[in-house]
Amino acid sequence: MPAPVPADLLEIAEALVPGAPLNTARLAEHGNLHHVVLFPGVAAVRIGRRPGDVDEMPRRIEIHRAVAAAGLPFAVPEPLTGMTTFGERVAFAVSWVDGEGLPEGAGDPAAFAPLFEALREAAITPALQDLLHTPLPYAGGVGWADILGEQVVPRLPERWRDDVRRGLDTMLALEEVPARLVHGDLGGSNVHFGKDGKLIGVLDWDMAILSDPAIDGALVATWHGWDVLRGATDEHTFRRALAWNDAVGVEHLHAVFGGRPVSRIDGFVSAILAWLEARER
Repeated sequence: MPAPVPADLLEIAEALVPGAPLNTARLAEHGNLHHVVLFPGVAAVRIGRRPGDVDEMPRRIEIHRAVAAAGLPFAVPEPLTGMTTFGERVAFAVSWVDGEGLPEGAGDPAAFAPLFEALREAAITPALQDLLHTPLPYAGGVGWADILGEQVVPRLPERWRDDVRRGLDTMLALEEVPARLVHGDLGGSNVHFGKDGKLIGVLDWDMAILSDPAIDGALVATWHGWDVLRGATDEHTFRRALAWNDAVGVEHLHAVFGGRPVSRIDGFVSAILAWLEARER
């Protein structure tokens, strides 16, 4: 059953998409950065969860606008409104993208191969260049390797430290590749397919960066399966994806790719520790 929409969120969604059929509204099951109110076939309304969203949301809107203008061969959500304030909350509406995500462990390599190719070949427009961060391993104490090596590893139980350091060394030893458009949260509910199994669209570009395409490959593999990735890409990208995932889990890297210190380092370390323990089981 679709999650019911709380009255306060529904009021915001109705204000941003006037005339939308309220009886169809439902709350998306996934949404780390936003509450997402869905009007199927019409629009989606993304409502900030945190006080800091008033500063971050304009950039997220512009990222979606720039991605929509990049000419990708599949649908992406286009902003329908600017950022709108409702008391302490901020929100914006985006266009609807048909299709559905696939359950964990499911996926056809033939459906993902065109997605990887499209992202790899996407033109990096001036707008994307200005908006998207290129993660650096060392950057005055806030590069991703700085944070993992100096703040995360020492906080881990001793039994995990050597393994994580080895994984970090493997990532750092990867040969540099040209930075391309990387979604940063690819897979699961963010990649929509039609009933015929063909790719329709990709949602939620908030974590997009300019970096190694193998990062997206690793994200797809952790949800859909490594065999899916192996069949959808070349061996070089596959091995790079393994390296990006091996140290702390690729899904955690977005926290250190932003070029800023991790705000809740103890919680971040706990999430990584849970991933390490789950991998061991």
